[in-house]
Amino acid sequence: MRHLNKIASVFCAAALGMLALSSCEGGDLYNVDAPDWLSAKIDSIANAQKTDEGVEGLEEDVYTVGATDYSTGWWAQFSKYYQIPEGEKWVAQFNLNINPAATNTYKNFALIICNDEDRGAANYKEYGAIRYDNQPSGNSEWGDYIDRGQVASTLTFETDTDNGVDKLGGTVTLSIDRTSGGLIVTMTNGTVTKVYNQTTPLVNLNADPSNTTIRAFLVPEGSFINFLGSTHEPIGGFTSKEDKQPLSMELNGVPKKVLQGTTLEEAFANVTATVQFEQEVVAIVPAADLTFQAVPDMNSVGTKTLVAVYNKTYKGEGAAQPVIATATFQVVDKMFTTLGAPDNSTAFWGAHSEAIKVAPKETFVSTFTNYAGGANWNNFVIVLASQDGSTEYGVLRADNWGWGTGWGGEVLSEKCTPSGGQADWGAWLAAMDGAKVTIYVTNNGDGTADVRCEMLGTDGKTYTQDYIGLNTVTDPNDFYFHLTIDGCHLEFDDVLGAEDNTTGFWGAHSPYIKVPKGQTYTRRFRNYAGGANWNNFVLVLTNADGSTEYGVLRADNWGWGTGWAGEELGSKCTPSGGQSDWGAWLAAMDESIVTVSVTNNGNGTADVRCVMLGSDGQTYTQDYIGLNTITDPDNFFMHFTIDGCHLVFE
Repeated sequence: MRHLNKIASVFCAAALGMLALSSCEGGDLYNVDAPDWLSAKIDSIANAQKTDEGVEGLEEDVYTVGATDYSTGWWAQFSKYYQIPEGEKWVAQFNLNINPAATNTYKNFALIICNDEDRGAANYKEYGAIRYDNQPSGNSEWGDYIDRGQVASTLTFETDTDNGVDKLGGTVTLSIDRTSGGLIVTMTNGTVTKVYNQTTPLVNLNADPSNTTIRAFLVPEGSFINFLGSTHEPIGGFTSKEDKQPLSMELNGVPKKVLQGTTLEEAFANVTATVQFEQEVVAIVPAADLTFQAVPDMNSVGTKTLVAVYNKTYKGEGAAQPVIATATFQVVDKMFTTLGAPDNSTAFWGAHSEAIKVAPKETFVSTFTNYAGGANWNNFVIVLASQDGSTEYGVLRADNWGWGTGWGGEVLSEKCTPSGGQADWGAWLAAMDGAKVTIYVTNNGDGTADVRCEMLGTDGKTYTQDYIGLNTVTDPNDFYFHLTIDGCHLEFDDVLGAEDNTTGFWGAHSPYIKVPKGQTYTRRFRNYAGGANWNNFVLVLTNADGSTEYGVLRADNWGWGTGWAGEELGSKCTPSGGQSDWGAWLAAMDESIVTVSVTNNGNGTADVRCVMLGSDGQTYTQDYIGLNTITDPDNFFMHFTIDGCHLVFE
């Protein structure tokens, strides 16, 4: 009961404080083509692993290596040093945490074997490195004193993008055995076993020839290690076996928005917390071990503060003092179209938007809000492909990188021209969480394509990326793009007009988009109609500052402007039919999906096509052909306004 009282007092204090502030496969088991001794060694280790209850002489050594958000890069964090004298065997155990979104086989850990010196010391020398993954054609081992021919594994990858890196996770037993005069290194988690067997003695790299001790340490990359124990005391000593009190915590996976009426338990069921304990021990705890409260409540729409309390020690006893963490979220009465789970738990390639065709000489413009995950690649991804996806022209990531068949096999990042600022990845990633993104996908019609990304960050800065000249579009008439995600989510919430349709005519305007000569620019949105035929979208064609208006085109086959020698635009409209039944048409326009394409012919004329997929399942079209008084084709823009309706751009 005293712990419950303690939690209650923490919540009360937190709530009062908040109110005061007003605020390729490669993943199957692989029978290696290796010498008999290697195969026999693997079999014996695998069999022993199945039956061993524990490791004799293992002392508890509990600490964490690597960032728990999987953001640790190569050679950024290191385990303690473990010394192995000649003739002895060292065994360690640890939990290897593989990023669920990892797409590269090398996102695990490497064992570094060196002489008896600290890194950076004048006499520091390495024998080499052995990584847990096994890729004979890659660099899964390296160093002047490591013979790659002495490596065997039950899991082999052909390339560093094969599937199966997740099989390396779990409790790993690592040993370095010098008892036979050579060097035997074994890594196994009971599923994947990798062995290095060098029968010849190690060269002594120590400055003192009488010192034959070597050292070992671990280096994670894109993963993190929860160390458990060691048979040899490390330099600096074991981490205490005594229980550890929590010191602080951070929340992970808190959704940005919660639909009104959702309970606390439902809304935050997938939230976890990274808890920092004494002696630099870190653990990730699930929502079931946390107690939540929303301040001031979950009942009303608006910005809220989530207060979470953790009240356990490292070994699960009642803590002397609970730790608290907070995060903000919004309670909303309407959720817009979302790609990916709102808690950013959807892994790479786990969700896809609809594929949209981009015709030759056409540019499709799409806008959305990007909610970033914990690493640079946890942002939007653009996929360029044929309609059925069998031909992939390119995959472009938000962090200036990508891959595909374009540019003669070159890495897409080599063809990216960013605006700058992305070199500071920490600042850029923070700015991308909630960034307003506009992408322009252009099919040049000659076998090439261009992509432009404009990202208005939460820091107020605009970041741009240009991928120019994707040059292997084998069929320009079969060119599509769609969006996918990687540990993030996208929300199509670019709204024009009040959602209750109270915004009057000309009361709200979308951004101006320039339509270059010889190009067609296309936008798509969902149209929420008002009570009359004219209470729908309105397209405006103008110059950059709006001083010259070429035409205003309404959804109901009517408009006005200087085009067509003063004729009403309605008289130049060629509808698909069906709009004569205005009652049925108006009903179908509410929540219709509208695609508007504007073509600048470059000769003083323009064409407009509106395709409206009604809520009744019927498609309605309008063509306005030959708007003929564009005085400056180099200064031709499109934008939208509304009249007692609202638009949500998709």
